[in-house]
Amino acid sequence: MKTLIQYSPLIFMLVVVYLVILLPESKRKKQYRGMLDSLRVNDEVMTKGGIVGKIINMQDRFVIIQTGPDKVRIKLDKTGVLNLLSSIDEYKSKDDKKEEKSTDNQ
Repeated sequence: MKTLIQYSPLIFMLVVVYLVILLPESKRKKQYRGMLDSLRVNDEVMTKGGIVGKIINMQDRFVIIQTGPDKVRIKLDKTGVLNLLSSIDEYKSKDDKKEEKSTDNQ
């Protein structure tokens, strides 16, 4: 019993580290994996290097993006994508909502 009380601060600190650091990090990784799995052609993405481009082709592990006015194509690993900037589906849903509001107002 005395050893349990002696190690209780250490056990408490390990529990706090788990709750404060490890749980949020696993949640963030799960969100990131979900975002990578939901990538589609014509989605606009930003790479970890800061390059913004549109996905023109997808393979198992690789994504080809097209960027810039010269339409340069870059092949990179899916994990090189930092975040999804926009999706064609988002534009369609926003346009549909605008159309619904305009027809409701008339």
